[in-house]
Amino acid sequence: MTSQELTQQIFKKKSFLCVGLDTDLDRIPTYLLSEKDPVFSFNKAIIDATHKYCVAYKPNIAFYEAIGVDGWKALKKTIEYLHSEYPEIYTIADAKRGDIGNTSRMYAKAFFDDLGFDSVTVAPYMGKDSVEPFLEFINKHTILLALTSNEGAYDFQTLKTGDEELYKKVIRTSKSWNNSENLMYVVGATKAEYLADIRKIIPENFLLVPGVGAQGGSLEEVCKYGITRNVGLLVNSSRKIIYASDSSNFAEIAGAKAEALQIQMAEELEKL
Repeated sequence: MTSQELTQQIFKKKSFLCVGLDTDLDRIPTYLLSEKDPVFSFNKAIIDATHKYCVAYKPNIAFYEAIGVDGWKALKKTIEYLHSEYPEIYTIADAKRGDIGNTSRMYAKAFFDDLGFDSVTVAPYMGKDSVEPFLEFINKHTILLALTSNEGAYDFQTLKTGDEELYKKVIRTSKSWNNSENLMYVVGATKAEYLADIRKIIPENFLLVPGVGAQGGSLEEVCKYGITRNVGLLVNSSRKIIYASDSSNFAEIAGAKAEALQIQMAEELEKL
Protein backbone atom coordinates (compact mmCIF):
# COMPACT_ATOMS: atom_id res chain seq x y z
CA MET A 1 0.00 0.00 0.00
CA THR A 2 1.33 3.44 -0.92
CA SER A 3 1.31 6.47 1.37
CA GLN A 4 -1.31 8.05 -0.89
CA GLU A 5 -3.61 5.04 -0.54
CA LEU A 6 -3.15 5.09 3.22
CA THR A 7 -4.01 8.79 3.31
CA GLN A 8 -7.16 8.12 1.28
CA GLN A 9 -8.26 5.53 3.83
CA ILE A 10 -7.61 7.96 6.67
CA PHE A 11 -9.91 10.59 5.19
CA LYS A 12 -12.49 8.00 4.16
CA LYS A 13 -12.73 6.49 7.66
CA LYS A 14 -12.02 9.76 9.47
CA SER A 15 -9.48 7.87 11.48
CA PHE A 16 -5.72 7.46 11.78
CA LEU A 17 -6.00 4.77 14.44
CA CYS A 18 -3.66 1.78 14.46
CA VAL A 19 -4.66 -1.11 16.73
CA GLY A 20 -1.77 -3.02 18.24
CA LEU A 21 -2.23 -6.77 18.30
CA ASP A 22 0.02 -7.54 21.28
CA THR A 23 -1.72 -10.85 21.83
CA ASP A 24 -0.65 -12.43 25.12
CA LEU A 25 -2.01 -15.87 26.07
CA ASP A 26 -1.88 -14.82 29.72
CA ARG A 27 -4.24 -11.90 29.10
CA ILE A 28 -6.82 -13.09 26.58
CA PRO A 29 -10.18 -14.41 27.91
CA THR A 30 -9.53 -17.84 29.41
CA TYR A 31 -12.35 -19.53 27.52
CA LEU A 32 -10.43 -18.93 24.28
CA LEU A 33 -7.59 -21.16 25.48
CA SER A 34 -9.67 -24.21 24.58
CA GLU A 35 -9.71 -23.11 20.92
CA LYS A 36 -7.42 -24.85 18.44
CA ASP A 37 -5.70 -21.52 17.72
CA PRO A 38 -6.52 -19.14 20.60
CA VAL A 39 -4.26 -16.35 19.32
CA PHE A 40 -5.92 -16.22 15.92
CA SER A 41 -9.39 -16.57 17.47
CA PHE A 42 -8.67 -13.55 19.68
CA ASN A 43 -7.18 -11.52 16.81
CA LYS A 44 -10.07 -12.31 14.49
CA ALA A 45 -12.62 -11.21 17.07
CA ILE A 46 -10.73 -7.97 17.75
CA ILE A 47 -10.33 -7.25 14.03
CA ASP A 48 -13.99 -7.90 13.24
CA ALA A 49 -15.03 -5.56 16.04
CA THR A 50 -12.59 -2.72 15.36
CA HIS A 51 -11.87 -2.62 11.62
CA LYS A 52 -14.51 0.08 11.00
CA TYR A 53 -12.68 2.47 13.28
CA CYS A 54 -9.03 1.98 12.34
CA VAL A 55 -6.82 2.08 9.27
CA ALA A 56 -3.98 -0.15 10.47
CA TYR A 57 -3.07 -3.13 12.64
CA LYS A 58 0.30 -3.66 14.25
CA PRO A 59 1.10 -7.14 15.55
CA ASN A 60 4.01 -7.00 17.99
CA ILE A 61 6.10 -9.88 16.68
CA ALA A 62 7.60 -10.79 20.08
CA PHE A 63 4.22 -12.02 21.33
CA TYR A 64 4.07 -14.48 18.43
CA GLU A 65 7.71 -15.56 18.54
CA ALA A 66 7.32 -16.33 22.25
CA ILE A 67 5.01 -19.29 21.53
CA GLY A 68 7.11 -20.74 18.74
CA VAL A 69 5.75 -22.33 15.57
CA ASP A 70 2.13 -21.93 16.69
CA GLY A 71 2.70 -18.20 17.11
CA TRP A 72 4.09 -17.81 13.59
CA LYS A 73 1.16 -19.78 12.19
CA ALA A 74 -1.29 -17.54 14.07
CA LEU A 75 0.51 -14.44 12.80
CA LYS A 76 0.35 -15.64 9.18
CA LYS A 77 -3.34 -16.53 9.52
CA THR A 78 -4.01 -13.08 10.99
CA ILE A 79 -2.38 -11.27 8.06
CA GLU A 80 -4.04 -13.54 5.51
CA TYR A 81 -7.39 -12.86 7.16
CA LEU A 82 -6.81 -9.11 6.93
CA HIS A 83 -5.80 -9.39 3.27
CA SER A 84 -8.86 -11.42 2.36
CA GLU A 85 -11.54 -9.69 4.45
CA TYR A 86 -10.24 -6.14 4.95
CA PRO A 87 -7.73 -5.46 2.15
CA GLU A 88 -7.93 -1.69 2.73
CA ILE A 89 -6.21 -2.09 6.11
CA TYR A 90 -2.54 -1.16 6.42
CA THR A 91 -0.36 -3.72 8.22
CA ILE A 92 2.72 -3.12 10.35
CA ALA A 93 5.11 -5.80 11.56
CA ASP A 94 6.39 -4.40 14.85
CA ALA A 95 9.57 -6.45 14.68
CA LYS A 96 12.29 -3.85 15.42
CA ARG A 97 14.76 -5.66 13.20
CA GLY A 98 18.04 -4.33 11.83
CA ASP A 99 21.28 -6.00 10.77
CA ILE A 100 23.76 -5.58 7.96
CA GLY A 101 23.53 -6.66 4.32
CA ASN A 102 21.96 -9.99 3.52
CA THR A 103 20.66 -10.45 7.06
CA SER A 104 18.46 -7.39 6.77
CA ARG A 105 17.43 -8.50 3.30
CA MET A 106 16.27 -11.84 4.73
CA TYR A 107 14.33 -10.06 7.47
CA ALA A 108 12.70 -7.90 4.79
CA LYS A 109 11.80 -10.94 2.66
CA ALA A 110 10.27 -12.64 5.70
CA PHE A 111 7.93 -9.77 6.53
CA PHE A 112 7.30 -8.31 3.08
CA ASP A 113 7.33 -11.34 0.76
CA ASP A 114 6.35 -14.29 2.95
CA LEU A 115 3.99 -12.68 5.46
CA GLY A 116 2.87 -9.84 3.19
CA PHE A 117 3.11 -6.92 5.61
CA ASP A 118 2.98 -3.37 4.25
CA SER A 119 5.68 -2.17 6.64
CA VAL A 120 8.13 -3.22 9.33
CA THR A 121 9.75 -1.38 12.24
CA VAL A 122 13.55 -1.23 12.07
CA ALA A 123 16.23 -0.13 14.56
CA PRO A 124 18.71 2.35 12.98
CA TYR A 125 21.66 1.81 15.35
CA MET A 126 23.75 -0.11 12.79
CA GLY A 127 23.31 2.59 10.17
CA LYS A 128 22.58 2.88 6.47
CA ASP A 129 23.56 -0.61 5.28
CA SER A 130 21.30 -2.17 7.88
CA VAL A 131 18.24 -0.21 6.71
CA GLU A 132 18.60 0.17 2.93
CA PRO A 133 17.85 -3.52 2.20
CA PHE A 134 14.35 -2.94 3.62
CA LEU A 135 13.94 0.20 1.52
CA GLU A 136 14.49 -1.72 -1.74
CA PHE A 137 10.98 -3.22 -1.63
CA ILE A 138 8.44 -1.43 -3.84
CA ASN A 139 5.32 -0.04 -2.14
CA LYS A 140 6.60 -1.18 1.25
CA HIS A 141 7.54 1.07 4.15
CA THR A 142 10.36 0.91 6.66
CA ILE A 143 9.42 2.49 9.97
CA LEU A 144 12.56 3.75 11.66
CA LEU A 145 12.76 3.95 15.45
CA ALA A 146 13.45 7.65 15.98
CA LEU A 147 12.20 8.74 19.42
CA THR A 148 10.49 5.97 21.33
CA SER A 149 7.89 6.21 24.09
CA ASN A 150 9.74 4.26 26.79
CA GLU A 151 11.58 5.83 29.72
CA GLY A 152 14.93 4.45 28.52
CA ALA A 153 14.69 6.59 25.39
CA TYR A 154 16.46 9.30 27.39
CA ASP A 155 19.52 7.05 27.85
CA PHE A 156 20.73 7.63 24.27
CA GLN A 157 18.14 9.09 21.90
CA THR A 158 18.03 12.58 23.38
CA LEU A 159 21.77 12.92 24.05
CA LYS A 160 23.55 15.70 22.18
CA THR A 161 25.91 14.62 19.41
CA GLY A 162 27.60 17.69 18.10
CA ASP A 163 25.04 20.47 17.96
CA GLU A 164 21.87 18.35 18.00
CA GLU A 165 20.25 15.40 19.74
CA LEU A 166 20.96 11.90 18.46
CA TYR A 167 17.35 11.23 17.39
CA LYS A 168 17.44 14.34 15.19
CA LYS A 169 20.72 13.25 13.65
CA VAL A 170 19.25 9.81 12.91
CA ILE A 171 16.24 11.33 11.18
CA ARG A 172 18.28 13.89 9.26
CA THR A 173 20.85 11.31 8.12
CA SER A 174 18.21 8.81 7.06
CA LYS A 175 16.87 11.29 4.50
CA SER A 176 20.04 10.73 2.42
CA TRP A 177 19.61 6.95 2.17
CA ASN A 178 18.48 5.20 -1.01
CA ASN A 179 14.68 5.13 -1.39
CA SER A 180 14.25 7.26 1.75
CA GLU A 181 10.80 8.22 0.46
CA ASN A 182 9.75 4.80 1.79
CA LEU A 183 10.63 5.77 5.36
CA MET A 184 8.23 6.35 8.19
CA TYR A 185 9.31 7.06 11.76
CA VAL A 186 8.35 5.98 15.27
CA VAL A 187 7.83 8.91 17.63
CA GLY A 188 6.28 8.23 21.03
CA ALA A 189 3.12 10.04 22.10
CA THR A 190 4.67 10.52 25.53
CA LYS A 191 7.13 12.90 23.85
CA ALA A 192 4.61 14.90 21.84
CA GLU A 193 6.35 18.23 22.48
CA TYR A 194 9.33 16.98 20.44
CA LEU A 195 7.13 16.60 17.37
CA ALA A 196 7.40 20.26 16.38
CA ASP A 197 11.19 19.95 15.95
CA ILE A 198 10.81 16.62 14.17
CA ARG A 199 8.36 18.13 11.69
CA LYS A 200 10.99 20.75 10.80
CA ILE A 201 13.21 17.89 9.57
CA ILE A 202 10.55 15.62 8.03
CA PRO A 203 7.49 17.80 7.35
CA GLU A 204 5.54 15.21 5.35
CA ASN A 205 6.64 11.68 6.33
CA PHE A 206 4.22 9.46 8.20
CA LEU A 207 4.88 9.04 11.90
CA LEU A 208 3.85 5.95 13.83
CA VAL A 209 2.96 7.22 17.28
CA PRO A 210 2.67 4.67 20.12
CA GLY A 211 1.90 5.56 23.70
CA VAL A 212 -1.68 6.88 23.47
CA GLY A 213 -3.74 4.96 25.99
CA ALA A 214 -2.05 2.76 28.58
CA GLN A 215 1.17 4.82 28.47
CA GLY A 216 -0.69 8.09 28.99
CA GLY A 217 0.07 9.97 25.77
CA SER A 218 -2.33 12.71 24.66
CA LEU A 219 -3.96 12.48 21.23
CA GLU A 220 -4.67 16.21 21.25
CA GLU A 221 -1.01 17.03 21.95
CA VAL A 222 0.19 14.65 19.24
CA CYS A 223 -2.08 16.32 16.70
CA LYS A 224 -1.14 19.82 17.87
CA TYR A 225 2.52 19.27 17.07
CA GLY A 226 2.56 16.44 14.54
CA ILE A 227 -0.42 16.49 12.17
CA THR A 228 0.06 17.69 8.59
CA ARG A 229 -2.28 18.69 5.77
CA ASN A 230 -2.19 15.03 4.67
CA VAL A 231 -2.43 13.92 8.31
CA GLY A 232 0.90 12.06 8.35
CA LEU A 233 0.07 10.19 11.54
CA LEU A 234 -0.74 6.65 12.59
CA VAL A 235 -1.57 6.69 16.28
CA ASN A 236 -1.34 3.29 17.91
CA SER A 237 -3.31 1.97 20.86
CA SER A 238 -2.86 -1.62 22.00
CA ARG A 239 -3.66 -2.64 25.56
CA LYS A 240 -6.32 0.01 26.14
CA ILE A 241 -8.35 -1.47 23.29
CA ILE A 242 -7.63 -5.18 23.07
CA TYR A 243 -7.58 -5.82 26.83
CA ALA A 244 -10.43 -3.48 27.77
CA SER A 245 -12.31 -6.58 28.99
CA ASP A 246 -11.67 -10.28 29.55
CA SER A 247 -15.35 -11.19 29.49
CA SER A 248 -17.19 -13.07 26.74
CA ASN A 249 -18.06 -9.76 25.03
CA PHE A 250 -14.44 -8.55 25.04
CA ALA A 251 -14.51 -7.83 21.31
CA GLU A 252 -17.61 -5.64 21.58
CA ILE A 253 -15.99 -3.61 24.35
CA ALA A 254 -12.77 -3.33 22.32
CA GLY A 255 -14.84 -2.02 19.44
CA ALA A 256 -16.38 0.63 21.68
CA LYS A 257 -12.92 1.74 22.84
CA ALA A 258 -11.71 1.96 19.24
CA GLU A 259 -14.80 3.91 18.24
CA ALA A 260 -14.22 6.41 21.04
CA LEU A 261 -10.71 7.09 19.75
CA GLN A 262 -11.96 7.31 16.17
CA ILE A 263 -14.49 9.97 17.20
CA GLN A 264 -11.69 12.03 18.76
CA MET A 265 -9.64 11.60 15.60
CA ALA A 266 -12.53 12.73 13.41
CA GLU A 267 -12.70 15.91 15.51
CA GLU A 268 -8.99 16.51 14.95
CA LEU A 269 -9.38 15.96 11.21
CA GLU A 270 -12.17 18.51 11.14
CA LYS A 271 -9.67 21.10 12.33
CA LEU A 272 -7.71 20.62 9.10
